Amino acid sequence: MQLILTGVNIGQPRELVTSNGNTTTGIFKEATHKPVFISTMGPTDDFIADLENHGGPDQAVYLYSREDYNWWEAELDRDLPNGMFGENLTLSSFGTAEIHIGDRFQINDLVLELTFARIPCAKFAAKMGDPEFVKRFGQAGRPGAYARVIQPGTVTAGDPVQYLATGAAYPTVAELYALYLSRVRPVTQLQRGLEAPIGERARLAFEYWLDKAL
Repeated sequence: MQLILTGVNIGQPRELVTSNGNTTTGIFKEATHKPVFISTMGPTDDFIADLENHGGPDQAVYLYSREDYNWWEAELDRDLPNGMFGENLTLSSFGTAEIHIGDRFQINDLVLELTFARIPCAKFAAKMGDPEFVKRFGQAGRPGAYARVIQPGTVTAGDPVQYLATGAAYPTVAELYALYLSRVRPVTQLQRGLEAPIGERARLAFEYWLDKAL
């Protein structure tokens, strides 16, 4: 899989009117062409407002695909610049149907490990100007992926990206995303998800659903 880092995007605090009222958010990401250092907690100078649901070691970096943006541009009939969906790093192409939890991307010294899909929220819908966008985003099955930082490093837009498959039989990002959003969650699928190195927030949800099912 030959990939290019097409965008590095950093967010600063901005006010946003949502269905739940006014709030401060870091979802408005702007592309930068300067080198950016990414630590185990994410990109330098990237603002995160809602620390309960966003950020942290297992969601240090959000990745989205330019290929998926192209699909959305056709679907929405509008231009979508890198960072529009709030991702830190825009890659040229990767499909969540093919990539697995535990797969890694290396960019220079930076090594990222995929932990889960992005779960859309009301702030995302408000940013997109569509109260139904959370539902549309979920149905589209193009969520992008969160990653933890295995090895910190500095990246710049245009850098080549090396894809490192986990080699383990972990579920794909798409499989666990569909399971998370589903109203029917088979025990065997929840157990398989918990065997993978998923993020802590997703792990707590899966453990809760499994406990209720047993």
